[in-house]
Amino acid sequence: MEDMKKRKLGEASTDGETSSEEEMRLLLDPLPKPQLVHLLSKLGSQYPSIAEEIRSIASADPVHRKLFVRGLAWNTTSETLCAAFLMHGEIEEGAVIYDKATGKSRGYGFITYKNMESAQSALRAPSKMIDGRLAVCNLACEGLNGASTTQDLAQRKLYIGGLSPDITSEKLLEFFGKYGDIEEGSVAYDKDTNESRGFGFVTYKTVDSAKRAIDDPNKMLGGRNIIVKLADSHKGKSQQTQLPTAVVPMALPMAAGYQQPGNAHAGTVPVGYSYPQTVASYPPPSFPSPPTAPAPYQTQPQIHYAPVNLKKDPLGLPSTPVGIGGYPYYISKQ
Repeated sequence: MEDMKKRKLGEASTDGETSSEEEMRLLLDPLPKPQLVHLLSKLGSQYPSIAEEIRSIASADPVHRKLFVRGLAWNTTSETLCAAFLMHGEIEEGAVIYDKATGKSRGYGFITYKNMESAQSALRAPSKMIDGRLAVCNLACEGLNGASTTQDLAQRKLYIGGLSPDITSEKLLEFFGKYGDIEEGSVAYDKDTNESRGFGFVTYKTVDSAKRAIDDPNKMLGGRNIIVKLADSHKGKSQQTQLPTAVVPMALPMAAGYQQPGNAHAGTVPVGYSYPQTVASYPPPSFPSPPTAPAPYQTQPQIHYAPVNLKKDPLGLPSTPVGIGGYPYYISKQ
């Protein structure tokens, strides 16, 4: 009898726990994400077991372990990329992304750590010098811009122009590091020749550092006066100067009664027309031919001949010499 009561009590407690879990799900399901995050973080700070459960679930998801690395040199390989990030922990996967058509690096790659703590350690020092270029990392789930996706990015990113060919990214960062902490920066290199293109970019962590770099009148680097201004202002200027050179072909209006261009040549479609379409064909209008001007009369120079002596006709008929073209002949008079 006692065992029977214990069994019923156990079943009742089990039913109570099940109904309680379902009740909790119904209560938590409509709550917004920020409120759930606040609730779980509060419980995790109070109960170590809950904190460990949250940490285990989060670490299993690659979204917390995968980093996006941008600003890589064109000659950086997957091996050199992994070697630069190995100091933060064991790497599960790492690779530089290459262009399928050209086989050349696209200037970025990915690093996936085995532990979430390793990724967090790497994010605490996001800028790394790899093969002469300052690369920057952020969580891959944050997208291409990552940590730089802030409203004041336009006020922190500078365009540096007029650089000498022997100025490397290290020299560029060393020169501009005196104004403040740099988040990202590099000399722009040609993809084919890997030579400097004479300009670069520097992104500071604060707006004040960028202002100090712009306001400093002493802008001499590598024996040259360099240009320092906001990157967005330079981009807008270059776009404005390129606009007038863009030529958009337009279809010229055709006179009525003539066939549209493009039908005489198969396979060519002139701009402004879409095919198939029916085009009415009319014979060209006939106009009266203009009168032909008579050929100019060609005059010959007048020739003078000596006087002709009259002779009697052998038959005894009176005759008169008549000259045509200067040659006399006789016409008999009857």
